[in-house]
Amino acid sequence: MCKKTELLAPAGSFSTLKAVIDAGADAVYAAGCKFGARAYAPNFTTEEMLTAIDYVHLKGKRLYLTVNTLLKGHEIGELYDYLLPFYEAGLDAVIVQDMGVLHFVKKHFSDLPIHASTQMTVTGAYGAKLLLDYGCSRIVTARELSLAEIADIYKQTGAEIESFVHGALCYSYSGQCLLSSMIGGRSGNRGRCAQPCRLPYELLDSRKKAVSKKQKDIYPLSLKDLCTVQMIPELVESGIHAFKIEGRMKQAEYAAGVTGIYRKYLDLYEEDSGKPYQVRDEDYQKLLALGSRCGFTDGYYKRQNGSSMVTFRTPSHEKSIEGAAETKNIEDNSAENKEKIKGILRLFINNPAILMLEYKGIKVETEGDIVQTAKKQPLSRETLFLKMQKTGNTPFCFENLQIEMEENSFLPIGAINQLRRKGIEKLTELILNKFRRTPPADENMAHSMTVDIHPDNKRNCMVSPKNEAGSQLSRSLAHLSVLTETMEQFESVIEQPEAERIYLDSSILKREQLCTRLRYLVSLAHAKGKKCYLALPHIFRMETAHWYESHWKELADSRIDGCLVRNLEELSFLKNMGMPVSGIQGDYHLYVYSMEALKGWETLSLHQYTLPVELNAKELRRLGGSKGEMIIYGFQPVMLSAQCLHKNIIGCDGKEGTSYLKDRYGKLFPVRNHCDECYNILYNISPVALFHQFKEVQSLNPASVRLSFSVEDSREVALVFQYYRQALAGTLNKEHYLLDFTNGHFKRGVE
Repeated sequence: MCKKTELLAPAGSFSTLKAVIDAGADAVYAAGCKFGARAYAPNFTTEEMLTAIDYVHLKGKRLYLTVNTLLKGHEIGELYDYLLPFYEAGLDAVIVQDMGVLHFVKKHFSDLPIHASTQMTVTGAYGAKLLLDYGCSRIVTARELSLAEIADIYKQTGAEIESFVHGALCYSYSGQCLLSSMIGGRSGNRGRCAQPCRLPYELLDSRKKAVSKKQKDIYPLSLKDLCTVQMIPELVESGIHAFKIEGRMKQAEYAAGVTGIYRKYLDLYEEDSGKPYQVRDEDYQKLLALGSRCGFTDGYYKRQNGSSMVTFRTPSHEKSIEGAAETKNIEDNSAENKEKIKGILRLFINNPAILMLEYKGIKVETEGDIVQTAKKQPLSRETLFLKMQKTGNTPFCFENLQIEMEENSFLPIGAINQLRRKGIEKLTELILNKFRRTPPADENMAHSMTVDIHPDNKRNCMVSPKNEAGSQLSRSLAHLSVLTETMEQFESVIEQPEAERIYLDSSILKREQLCTRLRYLVSLAHAKGKKCYLALPHIFRMETAHWYESHWKELADSRIDGCLVRNLEELSFLKNMGMPVSGIQGDYHLYVYSMEALKGWETLSLHQYTLPVELNAKELRRLGGSKGEMIIYGFQPVMLSAQCLHKNIIGCDGKEGTSYLKDRYGKLFPVRNHCDECYNILYNISPVALFHQFKEVQSLNPASVRLSFSVEDSREVALVFQYYRQALAGTLNKEHYLLDFTNGHFKRGVE
């Protein structure tokens, strides 16, 4: 093997960190007191994190800090002071989701490696290349990718790839789930997921009738835990550089036990003894005993999806007493895992005592007190060996210790202990100095970043809409965009005079029809004086990318005015295809929570974005909306999943349609299965509707507003336009309004 595979383990606490390092991890990932995607884990204080960084470095290992949540504007202002001490201590990398964090770290800590989190939903070579060119040093792939897709990313980009190999699987693509956020206000994008996917649900058909009598108390959104120990050769050969074990919320016993088994088999494979690779059944059983959900799955590496990956009967994480007992004494062997050093102790009468230490080629020499002539009992070699071996809580122990001394030499025991301590401290300092960094040159400038407010809104952000005089409230919103996902909706919308831009969802036609009929639909929109954009798929994986590459000329020849992009892949693809930046509209999936994020996206040539659906009105006002489009109506997608409820419960028939997921309170979530790209969209139970908040929406000055249609028929489309016109005219009658709707996060926001 020319490049050793890294085994990366979770550390939710310092005790877990020590345990997984002792178990064989090459690196750990951990969160500090802010901005980590596991807000409810113990996590590390600043002092603990600094100690942890030094600890892993003395062990020859690495530590990556998770800063993998979406940061609001005021939090960006806290980021410099938060990262600085870790940066100076030699932090090995940060793991990020937020484009604002990525832009900030690149600007202020230019030599700090950045790993693109799985929550950035990188599903192909286009997205990977975009992030590599922007400055990321590692790509953490989406968990849904196959071995072939990972191999394609590596072949096309040469990226350092990190992929999950063991632990919990989310039902939704990471970074694309708003279910916990929308129904409970606890955002997964902010590290506070309440795991509603682990609750029971029932699938109903398009008529809202139960599709099966065997569905009582099943958990169709709960996936089994991932286990790939039997696939290690295939994973390595696909181009994966780092094996990531999930589990920062798990106990040290679990994390260390899993790490130890993967260490064993990764080493066996990389030693390449010529023997066939095989995992012993007792080791697989140990992994099961440590914990699983209804057994294991090997995930998406060899399949698109399937019912075999779903727990169905129980979502709980189960472990056996034997598994806990197997690893309960994981810290008892800490002495065996100390770093081995060599030493020479020299004691010559009337000269200073000298201790020379060596660790992996690093050498130090320390002087002690003057060696005396023994008046009574001289020091014995046995006594010196005994005292020098007492390295205590340091990470070192002597592998070899030579003692050179004159007969009749004497030195007080306290002086010997002090010499040993001074020597180890000096060696420690010399080792850690290799990792230390000096503060960035722009320290003062970065310290001044206490606010993150759009320049146009520094006055308006603190002003209530009712106090805004004249022009703000009286200005009607001239630009209206409308998303249509069915032909019935499209045909209704082109007749609405207020609609200026229509987003024609790519799923509105089957692929074989898209190229032949798109020109016709665009011409219908143009004939009505409307711009027509193609809304690209929510997920853009290798097979989808290949199809669009081979058919792009036909699609572009349809005279579409632009595209609505939902992910990094599509942004990179369109740039590669030569689409003008003026024709690229970012959807809300490309999160813009701060001005720093906006700057980051603009660096990537994305100048039109959609305002975040998780920020409240006050936060949106601080952000500013001059280039932002605001969704004021629509059933919000709350999950994008590679799984298919229709297939897993009924069976795959290749037919697209809408079904419903009923929760334990009887609420119905619409579900659309997209067969061409093979993913499901789960929508919220009620549509967001902000027509009754229209004056406050106007005060935010968005560049445009959007009506998003998904499951509505033509009658419902017409009714929504009626409410829009009434809101514009200030004649909305709240007594004759939608029977069921939500404000989304417009009032409450998320923590």
